[in-house]
Amino acid sequence: MGGCATPTPTPIAQEGSAPTKLEKISEPIDSQSEKSYQEQLQAFILEVSKSQVIPIESLEPGFRDSKNLSQVKKLVAPPPLTFQKNWQVYRSRFVEPIRIKAGMAFIQQNRLALEAAEQESGVPYQVIAAIIGVETIYGRHMGNFRVKDVLTSLAFDYPEAPNRLARQTLFRDQLKDLVTLCWRTTNRKQEGFNRCLNQSSSYAGAIGLPQFMPGSILQFAKDGDGDGLIDLRKSNRDAIFSVANFLKVHGWQAGMPIYFPTINQEQTLSKIMELADGQPIAKLTVKQLIELGILEPKQGDLFQGGVEADSKALIVDLPSPGKGEVPEIEYVVGLANFLSIVNYNRSYFYAQSVAEFAEALGYSNKSIFPVQEQSTSKPVKEQQKPKKEKKVKKVKKSEKPAD
Repeated sequence: MGGCATPTPTPIAQEGSAPTKLEKISEPIDSQSEKSYQEQLQAFILEVSKSQVIPIESLEPGFRDSKNLSQVKKLVAPPPLTFQKNWQVYRSRFVEPIRIKAGMAFIQQNRLALEAAEQESGVPYQVIAAIIGVETIYGRHMGNFRVKDVLTSLAFDYPEAPNRLARQTLFRDQLKDLVTLCWRTTNRKQEGFNRCLNQSSSYAGAIGLPQFMPGSILQFAKDGDGDGLIDLRKSNRDAIFSVANFLKVHGWQAGMPIYFPTINQEQTLSKIMELADGQPIAKLTVKQLIELGILEPKQGDLFQGGVEADSKALIVDLPSPGKGEVPEIEYVVGLANFLSIVNYNRSYFYAQSVAEFAEALGYSNKSIFPVQEQSTSKPVKEQQKPKKEKKVKKVKKSEKPAD
């Protein structure tokens, strides 16, 4: 979702990865759950009214017609135990001719904004375009659930799951952020406040072309067109600058690649499998991976399109069902920029799809050293040429991303 993302580096795992048109709002669920939902909602309204200093007379009308939706809870429920992850199928949904054609058109139509965002953030414009394309196919599929219904349903009646309490807390925080966002951006006017609460979203509450959660809008969204407003639904420039800013804040290294392919040979495969521990933490160095024969020497050399040898990295596994019970697994080496994308949507499949989609849009997945001074008056041709390499931003320890 990230930027479909949340204000922490833990976006909803599946959000933004399936920008297909969703069904219409479903009917409320059983009366017992509805009673609990309503009680919690009323308590929430009272609490937010006091903590955010918002008149109860404004909050209650805004939530009076809220619905507890059964459908969104089905969509966020854990997959069945028999479910098999399929990287090849997942990738084929995004790196495909129709979406690539749409991406090329989006770049052509928004080139000045994309180049300006790249100059400001260091994030290649093809990567920015790829994320918006993966999320919503450039605004074609932004979801059609009312955002307040989604967030109240998941905050007060999340489906049974091992992480149910943590998820309810996350969505409750997002609901509070939505109220703050709507009250702030509509200048305390009731009609605008209600309209903001009722705007459409994905099944997890993500909004607009880049599918930002309310908390991410508050923290990372930018006014790209300079009109004094942030509109991620209708302003391409706002969406472009917001995506770029999110990745920059979450550790994007200007001029550096996203990933490296691994050398898959009989003598290296067992070590690759051992190092692919699933944790989104860069604990290895590129030098170590070169010494193990997993990477080529040039990938530890900035002047040959690689990175500095002591740069941190991780082994990423991308499984698909194979013949029989043995899955077919592709491996890549994720770098700091890979983890920056993982912060947008906590999924290895998502991050690798964005990287490969960006490549299909013209992104060159290699360093752009040696550095050459360039006039600020000249537009970006490929990627912004950085003055120096930024330090890798540490990613908080967490569970393996859900693909």
